[in-house]
Amino acid sequence: MIEYLIFLAISTATFALFALGLNLQWGFTGLINFGHIAFMTLGAYTTVLLTFKGVPLLLSAIAGAIVAALLGLVIGFATLRLREDYLSIVTIGTGELIRLIVNNQELPVGKDWISGSFGVQSYVIPLSTTPNLFFRLLMIAVLTLLTGITLFSLWNWVRTAQISANNNPIRNSSLKQEFTSRLIVGIALGLLALAIYISGIIGLYNYNPKAGLMLLALLILAFIFWRLEILVRSPWGRVLKSIREDEEIPKALGKNVFSYKLQSLMLGGAIAGIAGAFFAWQLGAIYPDNFQPQLTFDAWIMVILGGAGNNIGTILGAVIYFAYDSLTREFLPKIVPLDVERIGAFRVMFIGLILMVLMIWRPQGILGKKEELTLGK
Repeated sequence: MIEYLIFLAISTATFALFALGLNLQWGFTGLINFGHIAFMTLGAYTTVLLTFKGVPLLLSAIAGAIVAALLGLVIGFATLRLREDYLSIVTIGTGELIRLIVNNQELPVGKDWISGSFGVQSYVIPLSTTPNLFFRLLMIAVLTLLTGITLFSLWNWVRTAQISANNNPIRNSSLKQEFTSRLIVGIALGLLALAIYISGIIGLYNYNPKAGLMLLALLILAFIFWRLEILVRSPWGRVLKSIREDEEIPKALGKNVFSYKLQSLMLGGAIAGIAGAFFAWQLGAIYPDNFQPQLTFDAWIMVILGGAGNNIGTILGAVIYFAYDSLTREFLPKIVPLDVERIGAFRVMFIGLILMVLMIWRPQGILGKKEELTLGK
């Protein structure tokens, strides 16, 4: 059970990072990117191939993020002056192009060259060796600090909504509804954080390499979330939102809209590249078929579920998605008398039904704001 919770925590953190990159591009800037998996693919392969060349893991992951950002630069120069529907077509084609190139080319693995279709195995993974007791206790202390900061931030986030509801009688009804939503989400995420914390302590003390990877993934997710929250509340972030709403307005104010779009595409791509590194480290071996277009649409589901233009909502969407995935994988075969193939199709159909109901009931997502909705543009 503990190992499974750790696995789910790594998966959720990895795809929360992946979805945060997409949320920056679409939720804040309005760029429709259906080829987001291309950034993850480049980040994953760059990271693992550089480790075979003796490059330290940290530098390999940074290089993977840079290569993914450069792909965003290339895509941006080629597509950002096109209309939105053309941009989406070009990006989905790019995602498939990258996967097919990797599948059909020979890759430099150490001193050898191997066919990309054979995949890449036996690469170095962070924190894979058992550390001494002092370092394990230090890791537990870091996890404790991270959990404490998370719980305090959630409490402050809920409290802010409560204060707003109490101090604004004119909008009292809508603000109370927002407070209720935040309270439910805050309690759910707080309980999840405590469950991960308990599993992490056990996994780190009786050292499990996956627990070390989990801690690293959560730290990177927390850092990127923190920096993104600062960025989207800055003047730079406000320009992105104005581009999303109507790019003619920032143009009229003298803003270089193309440059801002390019920056958003590159930064979102770099974040997805970092997610690619964690995806590769978690799998332990990567193949081109690990990077199917479906992963892009999984990220879209997470962003839409949580609410576009809301970073906490994106993380919530990732949590809901993996909770749904694990629960239906475990319990659905016991309830529905279908074979394995039909169960898989049923799970996809059911999450589609959930999305349709959500779009009718709350089209802005669970934590999204209706006035910032971009689906109806």
